[in-house]
Amino acid sequence: MEETVLLYTILTILFLLLTLKLLTTKKQWKNNLPPSPPSFPIIGHLHLLKQPIQRTLENLSKKYGPIISLRFGSRQVILVSSPSAVEECFTKSNDRILANRPHFLMGKYSNYNNTTLVTANYGDHWRNLRRISAVEIFSSTRLNNFETVRKDEVNSLLRKIYKISSRGFAKVNLRSMFFDLTVNIMMRMIAGKRCEEDEETGLKIREIVVEFFGYTEMTHVGDLFPSFEWFDYNGFIKKIIGFSGKLDLFLQGLIDEHRMDQDRNSMINHLLALQELQPDYYSDEIIKGLVLVMLVGGIDTTAVALEWAITNLLNNSNVLKKAYDEINDKIGEERLINESDLTELKYLQSIIYENLRLCPVAPLLIPHVASNDCTVGGFHVPANSMVIVNMWEIQRDPNLWDDPTCFKPERFENGKVDGFKLLPFGFGRRSCPGEGLANKEMGLALGSLIQCFEWERIGGKEIDMTEKTTATMSKVEPLEVLCKARPILHELLS
Repeated sequence: MEETVLLYTILTILFLLLTLKLLTTKKQWKNNLPPSPPSFPIIGHLHLLKQPIQRTLENLSKKYGPIISLRFGSRQVILVSSPSAVEECFTKSNDRILANRPHFLMGKYSNYNNTTLVTANYGDHWRNLRRISAVEIFSSTRLNNFETVRKDEVNSLLRKIYKISSRGFAKVNLRSMFFDLTVNIMMRMIAGKRCEEDEETGLKIREIVVEFFGYTEMTHVGDLFPSFEWFDYNGFIKKIIGFSGKLDLFLQGLIDEHRMDQDRNSMINHLLALQELQPDYYSDEIIKGLVLVMLVGGIDTTAVALEWAITNLLNNSNVLKKAYDEINDKIGEERLINESDLTELKYLQSIIYENLRLCPVAPLLIPHVASNDCTVGGFHVPANSMVIVNMWEIQRDPNLWDDPTCFKPERFENGKVDGFKLLPFGFGRRSCPGEGLANKEMGLALGSLIQCFEWERIGGKEIDMTEKTTATMSKVEPLEVLCKARPILHELLS
């Protein structure tokens, strides 16, 4: 009863504050804002948001235009869903102004007070993090140093599936297998060990990743009304603080473990060596933040993309056959695919592009925040507005793509499209620095699965494509399929 009274009191105060803010807003700015749907007092347009969120926002854009104004609580939001508007946001005119990030409670407590590469505002600190990640983590040289890691883990996945399917078609659940694949790749690159080699660490990292994404699905009143971020309704803040402590303990444990074992080929050891030379740049907190971004950004995303890719291939058997024929023609049946072969497998690369177009792992780009007033598409974007890009809508726009809902890799036969029609990794200053790594993992894993197994749908029925969107856009139902090992695996693994 007391919680209910307190909640009503807070909502009344919020309503009065919001009314005062609206009354004091400059009229000319309001007139220049993009079109906006009708809203409710206090909550704004929150009542319109339904899952899948990218489809809801698409419906709003179809009705009100490619640039619209929304309000989530007290947060001003500008929704963008056209290539020309995206170009205006992330090129010379506005890229620097829109380079900040919104600060939420999750970032405050679990991202070291919003100081990680993903959550930090644009400035000297962020530029330093970006330089470190570009040079020391995601450079071509650094990624090539871990090529054998990716090869080993993909081969481990092949052996795991082979044990199930060596005697004929068998049912496999690929979601869990893809998650294990990406977890082990990232852990070996970061910490120099597989999760299976350290069962306790393996359980912790899986638990932490799942719990992290679980918290990102939740919304606290302080995220919508920043003035009330202190209000711990239902103990949400207490839970996040507890999780953040567990997360920091795990990350610090990895660093301390490497201080005692400096012979591993791992990114942590590399960053610790740089710490001795430049302790201010490479503090423990900086290293933990970089590791956190790699774990959170590099595990679930690639696993989800692989699940969508196999789904699309099985629902389009002609594409699957064409991909296998290309691999058989270019590679043959005497050896497995290597990363060095990927540049020759043009159709496989087209499949990856088309998969990212039709089923983007991040249908909404990570939100940007305007550091100053600016203009997009002739509309006024006030300082501190949150700018959200619905890439899912752009990548399915019938005015931009022929048969936009069909899976047609042939549309990329001449390479990746120019312009701002396909941006699964974002664009500009805040684009994803892990694009190169993701493409290597996707190409090697997907190509190997096509080369080594025959695939069929269970019961011949089309696989359900229903999606859900939280931190990533994944299938509602985990992917279960039938597969049978091809002769190449019998010869190499038996």
